[in-house]
Amino acid sequence: MSDDRSDPEIGVGPHPGPWPDDDRLDEALLAEGDTRNVVDGYRYWRVEAIVADLDARRHPFHVAIENFQHDFNIGAVVRNANAFLAEEVHVVGRRRWNRRGAMVTDRYVHMRHHASVDELAAWAAHAHLPLLGMDNLPGACDLRSAELPRACVLLFGQEGPGLSPRGREVVDAVVSIPQFGSTRSINAGVASGIAMYEWVRRHAARG
Repeated sequence: MSDDRSDPEIGVGPHPGPWPDDDRLDEALLAEGDTRNVVDGYRYWRVEAIVADLDARRHPFHVAIENFQHDFNIGAVVRNANAFLAEEVHVVGRRRWNRRGAMVTDRYVHMRHHASVDELAAWAAHAHLPLLGMDNLPGACDLRSAELPRACVLLFGQEGPGLSPRGREVVDAVVSIPQFGSTRSINAGVASGIAMYEWVRRHAARG
């Protein structure tokens, strides 16, 4: 999806007027209607105004995902990062990724690229942020009881293989999501949503 105004069933129509005197608003949206994938409080707002408002209250956790095989889950991870108001999303490996799953939410998320997990680890160390790998590996800490710092980076691996061998080496700890069925792993996009929700459950209400 390249245009988040394309679904007429979502959003609001043209503003009935008189138009509010608010420089956060987009005249084209006021005139034509706003069918973007945004909450009602941001209807008719310019993209830049929405980003500025989000920047004033972003959460101090970062999300990173390895992208060595053109992982199609990155869009879902980005959408989750928008929903849970992560500070930044880091794509590790290939710079290009399929944006369809993000549903245009990447417009409101700060993205950063790292060529390798070593580069990501160096960035995290410089920012004094612990790097937590999310994977169901032997010896991993259960997410429900694992230490989950307020400021941190959550690293997710590829769909299927999970964290790369080097990714497992550079993280400060590996955290797993408990599972009870027969499948070996869950979708990386789903896993990211679970992990981000757990961060929000512990930290978001504390201000």
